[in-house]
Amino acid sequence: MMLEKTYGLVDIPSLASELLLSLSQAPTIWLFSGEMGAGKTSLIKELGKQMDIKQSVQSPTFSLVNSYETKDGKPVYHFDLYRLKNTAEALDIGIEEYLDSGHLCLIEWPEQAEELWNIPHVRFQMAHVNENTRKLTCHWPS
Repeated sequence: MMLEKTYGLVDIPSLASELLLSLSQAPTIWLFSGEMGAGKTSLIKELGKQMDIKQSVQSPTFSLVNSYETKDGKPVYHFDLYRLKNTAEALDIGIEEYLDSGHLCLIEWPEQAEELWNIPHVRFQMAHVNENTRKLTCHWPS
């Protein structure tokens, strides 16, 4: 399946709501690609808000992974792989255990460990259209 949307910053809450509804039966590995400033973290923050994540959702740039919990006790894992030099570094932090957990894994900069994505996943490609507008293309298995 595929979804393509052009949106502004004010549209992020409705976009997140639409994605959570549309992807409720999709794989739990969600990959977010796009240049710096394309809105990956902003969208993930809003997804977290709408999933009732108790903690503040922040980009795990230095820790590589943040673990959150929804109000109903479900874990959600948020990765930022930007600083990885290779896939071995992702394996060193135990990424496979997170991916195999069955819990939602939100992964920014997945191209840093492309060899890992031979498992079912949802791929988001985000891009600048202009200063106030972004484009999201989302692919997932049907």
